[in-house]
Amino acid sequence: MGKAVARVCEKTSGVEITAGCDIHTDGSEKFPVYAKPGEVKEEFDVIIDFSHPSAFDGIIDCAVSTNTPAVICTTGLSDEQKAKMAEAAKSAPIFFSANMSIGINLLIDLACKAARLLENNFDIEIIEKHHNQKLDAPSGTALAIADAISESVSMSPEYVYDRHSVRQKRGKTEIGLHAVRGGTIVGEHDVIFAGTDEVIELKHSAASKEVFAVGAVKAAAFMKGKPAGMYSMKDLIKNS
Repeated sequence: MGKAVARVCEKTSGVEITAGCDIHTDGSEKFPVYAKPGEVKEEFDVIIDFSHPSAFDGIIDCAVSTNTPAVICTTGLSDEQKAKMAEAAKSAPIFFSANMSIGINLLIDLACKAARLLENNFDIEIIEKHHNQKLDAPSGTALAIADAISESVSMSPEYVYDRHSVRQKRGKTEIGLHAVRGGTIVGEHDVIFAGTDEVIELKHSAASKEVFAVGAVKAAAFMKGKPAGMYSMKDLIKNS
């Protein structure tokens, strides 16, 4: 993703990468790369994070200590890390999204509208597919879809991740989440609404990682100069 962001920045006017952070500092990039955010010497306006939960603390601490906006795109964060992010947003501008694709966020909006209209009459299942190198399952995007749907309906849905160990009928308040890992699948998400004698499906497929990089760079431009607070794709889309 770092390389994808670099490619998008090269094509985007008014945007420049001044430095990068990576455990591999081999000097192959056109900009300096440091092992830790605190080592960066260059000036920067916004931080884009597409790394790993293990790097989260250093990145969020850098954002707070320098009062710099941070666009957090890393998934698989723990509840403690999400709580730390919310606390950091009290003193620094923090943008967070489990998926930086504009298309995915449109899918989430449509899924919420469908869930409200179909509530109590349709079962909801979410299937996500990713490449065989992805660490977290289900994906942060699948959980974001489920969370958004949960906030849109009157019931309190129960997330079910695995059905093979329990032999019982599906509950009416369940949202099933299923993960597929294989090959080089960039990312696919299906939201299935299954009712009596009819099925409605919403689907988004990403053909390359560029779509996420484009969203991240747009978010970075949007966040420059913003006051402290928590921001999301809803804010970006609303002000685009």
